Amino acid sequence: MPSYYPVYLNLKGRRCVIVGGGAEAQRKAQGLVECRAKVTVINPTVTVVLQDLANRGLINWLSREYQAGDLEGVFLAIAENDRPRVYMEVAKEAERRGVMLNVVDTTNLCSFIAPAIVRRGDVTFAISTAGLSPALARRLREELSESPVLRWADMADMLSEVRLSLRRKGVRPDPERWQECMDNELLDLFHDGRQDEARERLLRMLQEQPRATQETRA
Repeated sequence: MPSYYPVYLNLKGRRCVIVGGGAEAQRKAQGLVECRAKVTVINPTVTVVLQDLANRGLINWLSREYQAGDLEGVFLAIAENDRPRVYMEVAKEAERRGVMLNVVDTTNLCSFIAPAIVRRGDVTFAISTAGLSPALARRLREELSESPVLRWADMADMLSEVRLSLRRKGVRPDPERWQECMDNELLDLFHDGRQDEARERLLRMLQEQPRATQETRA
């Protein structure tokens, strides 16, 4: 099995093609639309949801079979795996043009694999089993979705505000100090509806002691 390099892609305004019109194509298209990609779906028939996306101008639907040349100028492509002849041709063109490709559940033809995703506001968790077990990735996603750790994700905007405020003042606390200050008291203040108090507490602690505390050893 290949060793995958995890990465998040900025797809805003980039051309992405999906070959297929079924449930998997629908799920992939919805994810790409959320990322503000320019999405084209190629298939004679599509799901009701995909047709609605096309009617609203959120995707472009080409109601025909895939043709050689459909990946010209494309940044990323996805193909459903229901017709081997079609997705093999897509894979050949993607390889020739240097287009990133995911063939659903056909790892040997993929230049990238899509992880299971958990989103909480601006925080995204991506889970991958390197293609060995999509079922395990989905199970881990479900477990993580119910985990208390996601309470921290709700604080992303506040933490970003504090970071920018400190930078404007020329204060750059080291990473260890951030971790010390992000304690359970801060978490409880935020989720008790005392966000302003939590923000001021964090700012004060990071400004007063930007470096991590050091243990004194005998």
